[in-house]
Amino acid sequence: MSYTTLLASLENGIYTITINRPDKLNALNRDVFTDLNLALDEIAANPDIKSVIITGAGPKAFVAGADISEFNALDKNQAMALAKRGQDTFARIEHSTKPIVAAVNGFALGGGCELAMSCHFRIASDNAKFGQPEVNLGLIPGYGGTQRLVQLIGKGRAMALLMSAALIDATTAKQTGLVNEVTTSEELIPYTRGILEQINSKAPLAIAGCIKTANAVFDESIDGYALEITEFGNAFDTADRKEGVAAFLEKRKAVFTGK
Repeated sequence: MSYTTLLASLENGIYTITINRPDKLNALNRDVFTDLNLALDEIAANPDIKSVIITGAGPKAFVAGADISEFNALDKNQAMALAKRGQDTFARIEHSTKPIVAAVNGFALGGGCELAMSCHFRIASDNAKFGQPEVNLGLIPGYGGTQRLVQLIGKGRAMALLMSAALIDATTAKQTGLVNEVTTSEELIPYTRGILEQINSKAPLAIAGCIKTANAVFDESIDGYALEITEFGNAFDTADRKEGVAAFLEKRKAVFTGK
C-alpha cells in the first residue's frame, strides 16, 4: 500500500504507521485522513497484520494538532462535516479488531491527542506533551476529544484541561491514566514493539473479543455483561480455545491460528 502522508512497514506481524509531515509537526489535514482510512482498510484486510503502531515522524511531534490553515475556508456545515470525518476515522481505530497502539513522541496536541486517545492504549516518550488547546482558537475539540479525555482521566481532570488549554508532560499523563508507560525516545518504538509481540502471541479472536467487550463499557446502547457472555461463548467454540486448553494441560506453548 502506497500513501501520500504516511510511511508504513510490516515486520513480524506489526504494521508501523508513521505520520510523515515533520515540517508541519505532522499536523492532520485532509490527505492524512484519507491515508489513515486507506491504512485502516489494509489493516482489516491483510491477515499478515496482527497489530499496529501509530507514531509521528521526527523528534518533535507525534501530531501537533489539526492543520489550522484549512480552517478559514470552512463554514459551519463544512466544519461539522470535518469533525464528523475525524470522529468516524478515529472510531475505526477504536473499534479495530486488531490492537492499535499510539507510540507518542513529542507533542500530541488537539487532534493529535485525540488520535492517540482513539488507540487502544498509549506509550509515550519522556519528551511527550499532551493537551487539548482548542479554546485558544475559540474552538472545542471536534474529533472525540471531549468524550475520550473524560473516559480516560475522569471528568474533573478532563474539564480542567479542556477549559485551560494546559499541556501536561508524559509523567503527569501516566499518573492520570492517559498513557500506560513512559520510555526514552530511543526506546519508544522497541518497547512498544515488545508489548505487541507479546500480544501477537495470543489468540487473535480472543484479542478481538477483549477489544469489543471493553469498548462496550462506554456504549450505553450495549449491555456489556451480556456481550461478554456472548463473546465468551464465541471464543469457547474456536479452534484456538481448544489449542489453548490443550497446551495448558500439556505444559507447552500454544500455537494459535486465529480460527
